Amino acid sequence: MTNLLVWKEYIKSFYAKYEDFILPVLKFLFALLLFSSINGQLGYMERINSPVIVLVAALLCSFLPLGFMVFLCAVFLLAHVYALSLECMAVLLLAYLFIAVVYLRFSPKGHLLLMLTPLFFCWHIPYVLPLAAGLFGSPASAVPVACGVVLYYVLNYMTGNAPALGAADADSPLQRFQDVATGVLENREMIIVAVAFSVTVILVYIVRRMSVSYARAIAVLVGALTDVVILLVGDLMYDANFSIGAVIFGSLLGAVAALVMQFFHFSLDYARTEKVQFEDEEYYYYVKAVPKMAVTVPEKRVKKITARKGHQGARRGHGRAKAKNKGHRTGQQR
Repeated sequence: MTNLLVWKEYIKSFYAKYEDFILPVLKFLFALLLFSSINGQLGYMERINSPVIVLVAALLCSFLPLGFMVFLCAVFLLAHVYALSLECMAVLLLAYLFIAVVYLRFSPKGHLLLMLTPLFFCWHIPYVLPLAAGLFGSPASAVPVACGVVLYYVLNYMTGNAPALGAADADSPLQRFQDVATGVLENREMIIVAVAFSVTVILVYIVRRMSVSYARAIAVLVGALTDVVILLVGDLMYDANFSIGAVIFGSLLGAVAALVMQFFHFSLDYARTEKVQFEDEEYYYYVKAVPKMAVTVPEKRVKKITARKGHQGARRGHGRAKAKNKGHRTGQQR
């Protein structure tokens, strides 16, 4: 444990020292991964599949706010879906308008959660997001997480029905638009997952704010269990065809990842908890103080050992002996 705490302090000090350089690099790598994943999952428009365009977009995102990354992400998605079908692009645009209204109203700063949620679904680890959002965010973090779930399932429906949606001899444009909108709105799995993730975020936030020992670890476990229960109950009620094994394993993996992130954020030493009582003119206070786990990072000191004085003294002594021998030889010659 001590070694892990030392490494954590090393990482924190290194980031604090080089934050101005590390943050743009992290934003560049995240944008590069995000746009590459979009092109890899969709890839219907060949013009924006070029690595040069992805690199230029990632470079722009590295120096601009995260809101610009959200905008470029929407542009990439709309361009790919437009190449698939105009009706699909109209449905996705309506979904974006709905997300923008809800998202900007309740959680205008949750850009990272909005982008990470569909990405984590593509990586098959979506259960990390609601736990992490509840640990490090607020109840409003449930909004970008739910919006990310909606965005993922809209795109998933379009990519899953791409051959039928992109067929030239299909029904009329109005009929295709109606079919896409109906298929998205009647997706029970999307509704169940959005509700489960939103409830998990709020519940994790409530539990981790309690003044009990190990509140954050308890919040993670309660959130993971709540997520599993809601998904399984929704599956039984609406026949959403969830994989029980995938849900349980994914929730356990998400809990482990959330606990690791919590450790690197900060850890509390409950063995040294103190309870203090004091008063002022108007109130009497009961305070519970829990210290953070912290270690002193050992500093490496390099001690330079120089032998200049000793070397010079040896040289002087050698010179005196040499002069003495020389004088002795001269006296013998005389």
